[in-house]
Amino acid sequence: MGMSLDERVRATMAALLYATGESQTDLAAALGVSQAQVSRRQSATATWSLSDCDAVAAHYGIDVLDLLAGPTRATESLPADRRRAPGRHANAARVAVVQDGETR
Repeated sequence: MGMSLDERVRATMAALLYATGESQTDLAAALGVSQAQVSRRQSATATWSLSDCDAVAAHYGIDVLDLLAGPTRATESLPADRRRAPGRHANAARVAVVQDGETR
């Protein structure tokens, strides 16, 4: 048997965070909740409501049905400008390289 809907939504949220390079804090700010609330939903001590799913889908610019369909469909539906740059780690801080006294 496959994943439950709750498990699928948590997996989708994790995939969207990774695909966009956002953190739970970023998502929480966009939704108007605390990072702890996002963490509780992701750790299954609380659930993502349908209203939450609708707000997350709007935040990422995807249809809520794509979000509910699972991680693959949701990430494939992301607009190109919402995806993190290829080869860049999620949530990676940009590091200035100093060479010959110049910052690049």
